[in-house]
Amino acid sequence: MPRTPIELPFKLEYLSILNEKGEVDSSLEPKLEAKQLKDMFRWMLFSRRVDERLLKLQRQGRIGTFPQSSGHEAISLGSIVNIESHDWHVPAYRELAGQLYRGWPLETILTYWMGYEEGAQPPVGVNDLPIAVPIASQLLHAAGIGMASNLRGDNNVVMTYFGDGASSEGDCHEALNFASVYQAPVVFVCLNNQYAISVPITKQMRNETIAQRAIAYGMPGIRIDGNDVLAVFVATKEAVERARAGGGPSLIEAVTYRYTPHTTADDPTRYRSDDECQTWFAKEPLIRFEKYLKNKKIMTDGDLKTMEEEIESRINEAIANAEEACKHPPLNDPLVMFDYLYATLPAHLQEQRDELALYLGLDQSEKKTEASIAGRGA
Repeated sequence: MPRTPIELPFKLEYLSILNEKGEVDSSLEPKLEAKQLKDMFRWMLFSRRVDERLLKLQRQGRIGTFPQSSGHEAISLGSIVNIESHDWHVPAYRELAGQLYRGWPLETILTYWMGYEEGAQPPVGVNDLPIAVPIASQLLHAAGIGMASNLRGDNNVVMTYFGDGASSEGDCHEALNFASVYQAPVVFVCLNNQYAISVPITKQMRNETIAQRAIAYGMPGIRIDGNDVLAVFVATKEAVERARAGGGPSLIEAVTYRYTPHTTADDPTRYRSDDECQTWFAKEPLIRFEKYLKNKKIMTDGDLKTMEEEIESRINEAIANAEEACKHPPLNDPLVMFDYLYATLPAHLQEQRDELALYLGLDQSEKKTEASIAGRGA
């Protein structure tokens, strides 16, 4: 029998609307109100300044190692504005802008990076999962939530994020497959910053794009300029609307670049060239969005100055609040690490707890522990 070509009903596009000069393709430009555009910039700027301050705190020994998100603000913020509080936000660890927009108190975020699990608690009434540091694990959670949403008929959409390195993990492919088979309403957003820590994407895969993997899983896929907040907004809006209408999952590959080390424990000068960095620094998302807003007379230098002052004041306040909270219970009590593991603490852990209490000079009995758990409503 002759070979017969198989016609596949898929296509891939690359979307960019706003370039690094602040010039916009008016035929693709989304119709957003001036206030919404200005608010989007404010949240992106807030995220950037928080990220910069966290780096200083880490260098001062006031927080632990953390992954910066500078350069990724357009992806996180441009996408998150398209879902509601009842929808699900399932982040990795560079979605700071989205967390802040979704109502995470800055104090909570600071507490997390100070090393306290209390900082992983999402805001009340918001369907967010905590930051996921294990690579790609959150994608399975997102697929499961999407499948549950279909079973419940609650019409919720799930927005989840992962990096190019995570796209090489088995968890990623399993999540894409399950979401597609069950037509789960999940929007998979890949932050392709081109390095899995120090491994360039050319050494991770032979594909031209990550977006083309959508074809293999039978879902729509698109590659976008991840430094263009308007392109991110348009692509994710389409994906969210499709998911909410029962059209199943989508895969969005947002091409960007890390403007910082992978984490504060990384030295990118060992694997990235200065020329490469400078090329990408010129495509920076905040600068181009600022140019766009000023060209449209939506924002002035005075507005920007006011934003900067308000943001600096808010960050200073949050740092003071978080550091003060760490001096008081429950954050300053190491014995609480035993409180939420079991309904009844096993003998070997009780022994460890008692030994730690004795070492710390604390009079803490098992009975007192159970009382404290009841008091916190565990």
